[in-house]
Amino acid sequence: MLGVAKIATEKVIPAMQRGRFSDVVAIASRDEGRAREAANALGLAAAHGSYEALINDPQVDAIYNPLPNHLHVPWTIRALEAGKHVLCEKPIGLTAAEAGELIAVRDRTGSKVQEAFMVHTHPQWLRAQSLVHEGRIGELRSMMGYFSYFNRDASNIRNVREFGGGAVMDIGCYLIHTARMIFGAEPRRVISLVERDPAMQVDCLASLMLDFDKGQAIGTCSTQAASYQRVHVVGTTGRIEIEIPFNAPPDRPCRIFVDDGRTLSGEDRETIEMPIVDQYTVQGDLFSAAVLENGPVAYPLEDSVANMKTIDAVFRSEEAGAWVTV
Repeated sequence: MLGVAKIATEKVIPAMQRGRFSDVVAIASRDEGRAREAANALGLAAAHGSYEALINDPQVDAIYNPLPNHLHVPWTIRALEAGKHVLCEKPIGLTAAEAGELIAVRDRTGSKVQEAFMVHTHPQWLRAQSLVHEGRIGELRSMMGYFSYFNRDASNIRNVREFGGGAVMDIGCYLIHTARMIFGAEPRRVISLVERDPAMQVDCLASLMLDFDKGQAIGTCSTQAASYQRVHVVGTTGRIEIEIPFNAPPDRPCRIFVDDGRTLSGEDRETIEMPIVDQYTVQGDLFSAAVLENGPVAYPLEDSVANMKTIDAVFRSEEAGAWVTV
């Protein structure tokens, strides 16, 4: 584990430790004391006082990179060059061009690299995809998503513009990723409306519209609103609602509601409960299995670059105040 980020120490590491194929053996921090404290708390064998020491540790096969956004590409490249496989937190880079640099390094080194969009392999999203493909809601027409939380702390890395902070990079990327999943395509053009915090200059409220060949996706994300998330997928004869689409609970079933639209109240809707899983355990095991079996990763870099191209378009639309092509 590269760094002692909260998502790593509180969510990802404990989840991977429960996996079948992942053995978490070491953690690094630029402060060796913090690394040792985290290692002791999590029962890890090794603690390193620098990122370099971790990526050069011969006992380590793969790196999980949850560093601040602007450090994703440079440290992923260093790890790949050191012969390690890398599972890197989202967003994979700050721009599509930066993310694209990883493809050449991956191909040259032969190591695996994957962006950690844990929703991509969660059973509730796989089920939602299959329901759409089976025609359960008729022809897919639109998708609507909302994702928000409140954080106005200027010292938090999510609110530092030069570190890749802001709502779109942190949570709007999920709205884009899952829209591409459900439509199974790339949007042709994008329009966005973005509000920036006057002091921190990060985007704190953003609404997006993605134009696909077969329909539209709209989404709003905010880092300065009440915590909430929901996704609706609407077709010509029905609707799918994903109750907790992104921070899926690891300790109780996730629920998907399928409604045929016969009543506006949805009283006749079907409730589908998914088996209890930890999405970080699933993600870690699938990545480790790809390494062990030398198979494809669940979410290839080419898709990561495509997602970043749409994010790039969101910010170009903000500047232009108009539709832009992806």
